[in-house]
Amino acid sequence: MNAFLILIYVLSATSLLSLVRIVIGPTHFDRLIGLNLMVFNITVIIATLAVLLDRYVYFDVALVYAILGFVSVIAISKYLTGRELHR
Repeated sequence: MNAFLILIYVLSATSLLSLVRIVIGPTHFDRLIGLNLMVFNITVIIATLAVLLDRYVYFDVALVYAILGFVSVIAISKYLTGRELHR
């Protein structure tokens, strides 16, 4: 088996575990951490697939996905703490 495929399987398993944390998380912040971990895992999976399939345009997709995930986690955390977004 290829090392890239093993990495993809392991990251998929950890993404599923973080999805469980998102669903049954006791607090909103546990759900937010699970979402952040899931975004990171999916970004690494996309980057690994770019190398494995020799399609480097997927790196652009991974970069946009990571930026959107980061911005959404920041926006949700500011919403949960009660702060305004423009400050």
